[in-house]
Amino acid sequence: MLAEAIGRDRTDLAVSPETGIPPPAARRFGEMVRRRLRREPVAYILGRRGFRHIELAVDPRVLIPRPETELLVELALELQPRRVLDVGTGSGAIALAIAAELPECEVVATDTSPAALEVARANAERLGLAARVEFVEAALPAEGAFDLVVANLPYVSEAEWAGLEPEVTEWEPREALLAGPDGLDAFRALLVDRVRLLSSLVRQRANATPGTVALEVGAGQAEAVGALMVEARFDSIETRGDLAGIERVVIGRQGVAR
Repeated sequence: MLAEAIGRDRTDLAVSPETGIPPPAARRFGEMVRRRLRREPVAYILGRRGFRHIELAVDPRVLIPRPETELLVELALELQPRRVLDVGTGSGAIALAIAAELPECEVVATDTSPAALEVARANAERLGLAARVEFVEAALPAEGAFDLVVANLPYVSEAEWAGLEPEVTEWEPREALLAGPDGLDAFRALLVDRVRLLSSLVRQRANATPGTVALEVGAGQAEAVGALMVEARFDSIETRGDLAGIERVVIGRQGVAR
């Protein structure tokens, strides 16, 4: 925050601790500290958050991107899809990172929040990716065919909510986090309630590569979400862990030979 207030790089401050702070910068820094004392996340105070190789503008209209969500982008790089659907895009982090790192990939991103889509579209414009990512205000697009569907859906249970840090419960959008008594409501809505539409969107490519759905999940949810995928007629269920060893991504495929 001090580096931001002064307008200098953090490294410069570390190697030049004697750097003076002009009065206007001191006032800016003081206001930042007051905001932080109210437990406002640093990302909102600075107005930005890094995600893989891009920097995103963020504010309380959208969830602050987490490092573990980068696993979904890594999967896209591994699979090299031609078309990707990002469900519940928020700030646009996943969709824009995939578009930036896979220049030949077509990306569609959806969200039911008009406010979140304003942030995502502005990020796309600023990053020069507006022509590469189509944003749709909906849970799912009405039509299309995608090699890969990715989603970081709400997965916090009502029981967990009170135990989260104030930076989360008092500042980040509740609708982007909370998902019913067991934290699985959003997964049920996608995989069970909208299974026919979802299945029609996930395509098996001509080269027999199976269409894939990959979902970020909370700690301890992988087995339950995998079961929902099976119920939705996805197969070859796979999980991938984050750096903390938590099963963080559940992957299901269509068109896999049994």
